[in-house]
This record gives sequence, C-alpha cells and structure tokens, in this order.
Amino acid sequence: MIDLFKTKIGRLRIIAILEGISLLTLVFIAVPMKYGFDNPAFVKMMGPIHGSLFLLFLFNTLSVGIEQNWKFKETTWKVLLACFIPFGTFYIDKKILSKL
Repeated sequence: MIDLFKTKIGRLRIIAILEGISLLTLVFIAVPMKYGFDNPAFVKMMGPIHGSLFLLFLFNTLSVGIEQNWKFKETTWKVLLACFIPFGTFYIDKKILSKL
C-alpha cells in the first residue's frame, strides 16, 4: 500500500478507491437516510467529501492520462466514466489501473 503513494498511477488508484467508497456511501446510506428517515445530516456531510474526491479523481485521471500518453478513445474515457457508476472505480482499478 505504501508503494502506491510513490507514483501518480498509485495515487490515482487510491483516489479511485476513496471516490468509489464515498459514492457508495452517498448512494446506499446517505440518500436513503435523507428520503426514508427524513434525516439529511449525512448527505450534508458526505456530499462535499464526495464532490471533492470526484474532482480530485477527474483531475488526476487527466493528469495521468497526459503523462502516460493514454489514448483518450482507448483508456482515458473508460477511467473517467467509472466515477459516474457505482462500483465503477473498483472495476477500473482491477481491470486497467492495477496493470499499469
């Protein structure tokens, strides 16, 4: 795990996992609490955290894509799309990022 902090791809993988966890927390815990139990406190807390991680993931993906000369049509768009889909960042980490 410490080795992941040494490279840009490693840091992107860490951000991808954190972003994925924040999205799942927001979608499967915070939003049901807001609408099912009329308790928006967790959404108010998780929303900005997820938003920050989302933007960090987008910027780092583009940065790594440019640095590694990824072809947009082959790799970059898949990685970017992953952050919009629950469990997507976990899938991309296993299928693409872990192999780089």
